[in-house]
Amino acid sequence: MTRDVLLQGINLTRRWGGLVAVNNVSISLKRGQVHAVIGTNGAGKSTLINLLSGEFPPSSGQVELLGQGVSHWAQSRRARAGLGRSYQRNTIFPSFTVLENCRLSAQAQHQQAWAFWRSAERDATTRSIALDVATRVGLGDSLDCQAGFLSHGQKRQLEIAMCLATAPQVLLLDEPLAGMGAEETERMLTLLQELKQDHAILLVEHDMDAVFRIADLITVMVNGLVIATGTPDEVRNNSDVRTAYLGDH
Repeated sequence: MTRDVLLQGINLTRRWGGLVAVNNVSISLKRGQVHAVIGTNGAGKSTLINLLSGEFPPSSGQVELLGQGVSHWAQSRRARAGLGRSYQRNTIFPSFTVLENCRLSAQAQHQQAWAFWRSAERDATTRSIALDVATRVGLGDSLDCQAGFLSHGQKRQLEIAMCLATAPQVLLLDEPLAGMGAEETERMLTLLQELKQDHAILLVEHDMDAVFRIADLITVMVNGLVIATGTPDEVRNNSDVRTAYLGDH
């Protein structure tokens, strides 16, 4: 693994009985790049993210995070080692404020079980991290807002802030633009452009206009297989991709 490659899936396969959801897929995520994975429903995109994040183990193949083999590591251990992940559904705590959501995520990364007499709410380290990540994603003016009352786009921003609070080097983002309006989409794309400077980002997304604007590399999946990987221009001009996914008119 080269120094810039932070996460790597090598010949990953996942079988569910007779169904092969991911079939011998290899992918490398580098710092400073947004690597998008596209494909129709059932192509294997979310299964690939689940394999990389540790939601379940591969049937065969390997996952390497920061040069370490992590194929059999639990999701929580991968998260502590530098892997952040967002989901298609929001996983925020709606009754807590923006700041409390971020602080709880930071607390998971900076556990101090020995300090049982100290109020977690007053911990300076986790509060500082929470303030920083909320501000970084554009929620600095909404710190005391109850998360359940945020707009859809703000909830997606909060989920990324919660990821950032765990100090990841790799971000796996599953449809972060889903359900967003034009203004919210622009805000999220600007955020991703900023985040990629310090992170490797895997983006699964159905908004093709956004994908071709933000991605440095695109991997195209069909029926669990990778049929192409390349720059946006290379993928756009690939005849197999146009036939199988983008539509060859």
